[in-house]
Amino acid sequence: MLPFVESVRLIDHHCHGVVRRELDRPGFEALLTETSGTGHGGTLFDSQIGLAVRRWCAPVVDLPAHATPDEYLARRAELGTAEVTERFVRGAGLEALCVDTGFEPEPMLSPSELGAAAGAPAYHIVRLERIAEDLAAEGTTAAGFGDAVRERLASRAAEEAAVAVKSIAAYRVGLELADRAPDAAEVTLAAGRWLSAIENGVATPTSPRLADERLHRFLIFAGVELGLPVQFHVGYGDRDLDLHRCNPLLLTGLLRTIEPTGVPVMLLHNYPYHREAGYLAQVFGNVYVDIGLAMHNVGRRASVLLAEALELTPFGKFLHSSDAFGLPELHYLGAVLFRRALSDMLADGLTDGAWTEDDAVRFAELIGAGNARRVYGLPSRSDIRPVQPPRIRPGSAPSASESSEA
Repeated sequence: MLPFVESVRLIDHHCHGVVRRELDRPGFEALLTETSGTGHGGTLFDSQIGLAVRRWCAPVVDLPAHATPDEYLARRAELGTAEVTERFVRGAGLEALCVDTGFEPEPMLSPSELGAAAGAPAYHIVRLERIAEDLAAEGTTAAGFGDAVRERLASRAAEEAAVAVKSIAAYRVGLELADRAPDAAEVTLAAGRWLSAIENGVATPTSPRLADERLHRFLIFAGVELGLPVQFHVGYGDRDLDLHRCNPLLLTGLLRTIEPTGVPVMLLHNYPYHREAGYLAQVFGNVYVDIGLAMHNVGRRASVLLAEALELTPFGKFLHSSDAFGLPELHYLGAVLFRRALSDMLADGLTDGAWTEDDAVRFAELIGAGNARRVYGLPSRSDIRPVQPPRIRPGSAPSASESSEA
């Protein structure tokens, strides 16, 4: 691995919390990917991500690389959740984390707890739909909905010192959104229909799922008015979304409307639309992209994925994200595979003379942390040390920071 990629502290600009409970094998595999279960397909350890866990995570818990799944999970249980979490999250070598707490189906580590485990500051991301759904559960009226959302969003962002807001319109209505903010009358009408559906039991008060295009659009423009970067889930996710409706090109009209405001738009994940996202980052000055979530899922193909994503994406518009959820291994794998992929891409360019070493060093810092620091207004940390390899027992396989072995 190139030494300047190995040593860069990454900013994970979009991730989630880690579960607090001990996990058996079914529980671990249930959190390993976006699937709802292995069904008749066997075990998820027989997949790119499962093999990546055995290769890269086993040494972090003092096992040889490629330890069997049962050996790995037994050792994980022996160490306990707190120790496992700290080893992996700290081993990711992070300068900072930006944490979305909008989806927590069970108790998770808070951003401050996650940051403590990582030895890095953790910042909040406010999920837009959560604001609206909380207000619906509290009994807001249709007439007061628009103002209530704006007030709650502003207060939540201020209380949590949030660095961004996030839309999951892709999950609920797809990304083919109209290119203008709905007016007040449209918001009131749409809110009235949604709140009536809740009242009539179509959507329950405890789960008031928002799935109205106009209201998602309203929330996005409320975020734009706040002036914080707006994150969009794009592409790959669980089976609750319709993937063909998650192509970022569907956002083109909306992006044309948002661009004059100067508010950064962060396209998250993007796979398998990472090339389309790269095009949008090239032609819109305020659009940025990552390939989080997909990196650890594609395992040893991470270098191919990153190279494709950077075919069009300007290096000053690309960020690191793990989108890790539930398992601390995903924070670690996201960082390990990202560093390896970035090193491979930059080394290829050095070999064929596409850029100089000074360029490569600058690109590594931009992509690893500098772009996120600039877009989110994060402080520069002069007190951080280079990444240290996680603890492994003598004689075990090298960690990701010590070897580029496939």
